[in-house]
Amino acid sequence: MPEGDTVFLTAHRLDDALAGNTVTRGEIRHPDLSTVDLKGRVVAGVGSVGKHLFTRFDDGLSLHSHLRMDGSWHLYRTGERWRRPSHQIRAILSTSDRSAVGFLLHDLELLPTAEESRLVGHLGPDLLHPEWDAAMAVEAVGRLTADPSRQIGLALLDQRVMAGVGNLYKAEVCFLLGVSPWSPVSAADAARAVELSHKLLLRNAWRPEQSTTGDLARGRKHWVYERQGKRCLRCGHAVVRATQGSGVQQRPTWYCPNCQPGPTT
Repeated sequence: MPEGDTVFLTAHRLDDALAGNTVTRGEIRHPDLSTVDLKGRVVAGVGSVGKHLFTRFDDGLSLHSHLRMDGSWHLYRTGERWRRPSHQIRAILSTSDRSAVGFLLHDLELLPTAEESRLVGHLGPDLLHPEWDAAMAVEAVGRLTADPSRQIGLALLDQRVMAGVGNLYKAEVCFLLGVSPWSPVSAADAARAVELSHKLLLRNAWRPEQSTTGDLARGRKHWVYERQGKRCLRCGHAVVRATQGSGVQQRPTWYCPNCQPGPTT
């Protein structure tokens, strides 16, 4: 599933292309919305809340979409060939010179803009909120420490704690905290966890490349994420890949047994 910074960048690219323009073709290929025609509406703007996208129109309606594991929005110039097959298209928003095409989108819904909180009101503070401040950080810390016995890796992935952290940042934040992803929240510095989550997402929010080390060179962008069997960039120990969580929460995770003491399963 895309990280919050990927969704944030997608929203800003869509906003740059569509905001202030009239929709000349507006199709939603979803069973519940197949009769909706967005043609003639003006795009007021596009924004993100955690991993949720909202395309807002001038008549007070918003189109909500979620990328989940395989969804994406592509931007094309008029006449440019679309790069994915038509059977994967779920939404088309065209203006006089640009087309935003949503492929394999999930959870599409058209709702009043004033009611967006119905879909995202349960989320924790948005780590990429433009007005992120100390109060939001304190709230996130409070949510994170509400269950001190919970595994820190699972808590970081819980969007109700703070919105935006995905599997990549979960693994990297745990490494930088120096704790195993299976360690209880009580074993970690919760304030530092929130600070790192915000800092790393913000660092990568305006570019497609995601680096947590500060290095964009191949093989050196991440401390442990997807580095199983390779040497830890800090201590040289082999990075390990394992599975954390169960059912729909099950995710692979990566860690350095030397740099991250604590439980491993």
